[in-house]
Amino acid sequence: MSTVINETAQYITFKLGGELFAINVGQVREVLEISQITRVPTAPGYMRGVVNVRGRAIPVVDLRMKFGLPKASDTVNSRVVVMELELDGETTVVGGIADSVHEVIELEPGQINPPPRIAMRWRTELIQGMGRRGDEFIIILDIAAVFSSDDIALVESATEAAAAT
Repeated sequence: MSTVINETAQYITFKLGGELFAINVGQVREVLEISQITRVPTAPGYMRGVVNVRGRAIPVVDLRMKFGLPKASDTVNSRVVVMELELDGETTVVGGIADSVHEVIELEPGQINPPPRIAMRWRTELIQGMGRRGDEFIIILDIAAVFSSDDIALVESATEAAAAT
């Protein structure tokens, strides 16, 4: 079950398809332009491969595919959001490809509603809340919930395989 947001926090916003998403900036290390992504042959379809970030192989996931959106080509606006996540008690660094990254915003608890229980395109366990800014809705992700321990095992084995090459 996702946690209730009860304090003002900063979020980085990004687009996938026509939807605006946000994750807490505390989980974001940096935002990179799309660079050389090395494919990992045994990786699942949503895992694009690994990128070299200051000498370290970081696994990169296509967030569109992870959320069941149609695959899209990278554009000049596509970015890799490098995140540091606490998964199964371990700190894991993973990159997620977004169609575009927009800005850092501050939302107060009064601007955030719990995710709707029905008629949601997205699985509610992945969503911490629905932010409101003006007449725009922002889907606030529980980004750690997006990645299961199975994903991390795949990511780690793929990263090790890529580092060995």
